[in-house]
Amino acid sequence: MTAGRKEQKPDRGRSPKAPAGGKRVTLPRALSKLGFCSRTQAESLILAGRVSVDQRVVRDLQHWVDLEIARIAVDGEAVVAQQMIYLMLNKPRGLVTTRHDPEGRPTVFDCLKGQDQTHLSPVGRLDKASEGLLLFTNDTEFAQALLDPETHVPKTYHVQVDAIPGEAQLQAMVRGLEHEGEWLSARRAALIRSGARNAWLEIVLEEGRNRQIRRMLEVLDMACLRLVRVAIGDVVLGDLEKGEVRPLTGDEVAGLRQRAKPGAASS
Repeated sequence: MTAGRKEQKPDRGRSPKAPAGGKRVTLPRALSKLGFCSRTQAESLILAGRVSVDQRVVRDLQHWVDLEIARIAVDGEAVVAQQMIYLMLNKPRGLVTTRHDPEGRPTVFDCLKGQDQTHLSPVGRLDKASEGLLLFTNDTEFAQALLDPETHVPKTYHVQVDAIPGEAQLQAMVRGLEHEGEWLSARRAALIRSGARNAWLEIVLEEGRNRQIRRMLEVLDMACLRLVRVAIGDVVLGDLEKGEVRPLTGDEVAGLRQRAKPGAASS
């Protein structure tokens, strides 16, 4: 009996040395750089035999291609470089961060009508009750770099709470708090202003754990009344109206790229 074909596993170890000349990258990265899909999605497509290079199916994840001359196709359809899109949205409260919601709730994509949404995805998430700055792009490598916890790109939030926290509580968020077995911490936490019964805080995170700010406040017996993301790196929400979208400027994209470089110092 002939032995069955052994399933190939993605090899994310050391890649072979790139051939000289041209714009040579591995096939998964090529699909990502062309804006077709993420590298992880590309690996699945390649292993499934759905990707061809110069009309030959390639299942090797370490196969090198020259982006200037290679003819890459998925399911027989040519993959061509897309124009890269970088947008910011002032997300209103009450929208879910997904393209399609099974419950039929309004989504952030309802704010993008009139935009080219081809392969456009949000960079990270804001939960339904949160609002503020949300980025969208079809540049998967750019998005992955911003979301990588190793790059420490800071995200700044203005948060209204139902108490007047003291310095000890603010510093506790910076030192770190345990919530349901997970250690959560902020890069910075400061009081912006306070009233008789509530206050606004500025909290800066370098990681994006699920409901992180709300969970830290819960440990400190405070409730989050409002949560607004006002900046990602040096890109600020500014006076963009709720539900409005605008393209990022070239300087903003370049600044985020610099922030998202491995080993780049955060300020």
